[in-house]
Amino acid sequence: MQLDLENHVAVVTGGASGIGRAAADGFRAEGCRVAVWDLQPPTDLQGDFFVPCDVSKREDVQRALNETDKTLGPVDHLVHAAAVGSGHFGFPFTEVPVEAWPRVLEVNIMGMTHVAHVVAPGMRERKSGTCVFVASVAGQIGSPTDPPYSASKAANINFAQCMAKDLAPFGVRVNTVCPGMVQTPLNRRVWQGWHDRQPPELRKSYEDWADEKVRTVVPLGRWQSAADIANMIVFLSSLRAAQVTGQTINVDGGFVMHW
Repeated sequence: MQLDLENHVAVVTGGASGIGRAAADGFRAEGCRVAVWDLQPPTDLQGDFFVPCDVSKREDVQRALNETDKTLGPVDHLVHAAAVGSGHFGFPFTEVPVEAWPRVLEVNIMGMTHVAHVVAPGMRERKSGTCVFVASVAGQIGSPTDPPYSASKAANINFAQCMAKDLAPFGVRVNTVCPGMVQTPLNRRVWQGWHDRQPPELRKSYEDWADEKVRTVVPLGRWQSAADIANMIVFLSSLRAAQVTGQTINVDGGFVMHW
């Protein structure tokens, strides 16, 4: 599909790996100039412009925007994929130490806040632009696997809707994409804790156990790929989705169905 994104400037936070990396690849394939903001550079930049950035620090985000503007030009499309989990399996929620919450909220909620406050004003002034925030189905169902992560993703969905209402009069669209079961390092860290708590008599290899879980809970019966999520992100950033804003789009194999 021709998405008419040639020579647009796209910023992807957390673009060094996982879903963020796939999104950067997707924009590049459409002819965009891509800036990756992350703590560490991707193993293969593929022509992207890399800016080291800790989204939990507003000064880092502002510096990253300044460098991107200077090198690539004003930002047309923002994808915010940077996130962390607590590293604890949280069922019941008291299994997660209270001390594990602040870092998750600092990165996942305040990181989104910093990026939004730094990037959105320019889009509003230019009266054009798109923002896609990568949340999670965990933010919709209160997933017990990692309560701090689930809570932060619910906050991402809500704040994106606030942004969409505020920015719509200026022609700026804001949406949220919620991945389901994607084999990323972050997902592995969350599910590994769940796997490791299985009784010895039921213990399987992580790969066999995880595949069985996916077949059980996902109607389509398979993992989603990072590219699956990236395809939706890039589409929502294009004029093919010109009438889509304030929406939460699940790419989850049917895991979450609202009746």
